[in-house]
Amino acid sequence: MSTDLRYRNKGNSALLDLVDIPPGRALDCGCGAGDNARLLRDAGWRVTGVTRDPAELAAAAAECESVELVDLADGLGFAADGFFDLVVLSHILEHLVEPAALLAEACRVLSPGGRILVALPNVAHYRERAAHLLGRFDYTETGVMDVTHLRFFTVRTARRLLEDSGLEILAAGASGGLPWWRSRQWISEPLVERADRWALRTRPNLFAWQSVFLAVPDSHRAWPSGAARAVPRAASRDEAREPAVPPIPAPGRSGGDTPAVPS
Repeated sequence: MSTDLRYRNKGNSALLDLVDIPPGRALDCGCGAGDNARLLRDAGWRVTGVTRDPAELAAAAAECESVELVDLADGLGFAADGFFDLVVLSHILEHLVEPAALLAEACRVLSPGGRILVALPNVAHYRERAAHLLGRFDYTETGVMDVTHLRFFTVRTARRLLEDSGLEILAAGASGGLPWWRSRQWISEPLVERADRWALRTRPNLFAWQSVFLAVPDSHRAWPSGAARAVPRAASRDEAREPAVPPIPAPGRSGGDTPAVPS
């Protein structure tokens, strides 16, 4: 892991906007420089960050109540069962050989009524499809093809990962949109937004560069003692449908619009 804070960004607001419970204690796994932690703190959360990079720890300390220097592949051994009300896994699971193991740990440290947030990049985004069609599978510094990614997911397989790991998805969304390129400057912003929402609703696997999920441990799954508990569902607008997440422009090679976060 480099120490140049290459994952600094504005935070993954599309993911954090899914939260439907009052502020409490949040665990930001792979906190980077603390960009998501800053948004959570501003919303009233008390944030504990996790990173394996000492440079990121120093930067994130300004945004977090505390920061743990831990490799997430080793789990969350520093955290007690049921301690956190929110566990954030924003662009983290794709960096792990065994992402399901970290999801199990997230369930273990989650308090009753707590929530798990997951964001994963979509390798089936149209930019990647075009590159693969031309025979290119080139890694980049950040973004969907980040050189440190060990696992690759589509919108569909991201959902399957969570469900197969014993999570119940309460709400889901996607970030991205149609390939407007230069035409965006001649089309009204409201029309662009409506068209992007339609594209993400009808073909998320093609037009989304990330999928985002709000989840809880499945109350019908037989969990080991202390691993997770039945979590009551909060009555909300997310109860009966999957809300559309405001579209975010698809990322370029630099990853400037992508809230890419290291493991």
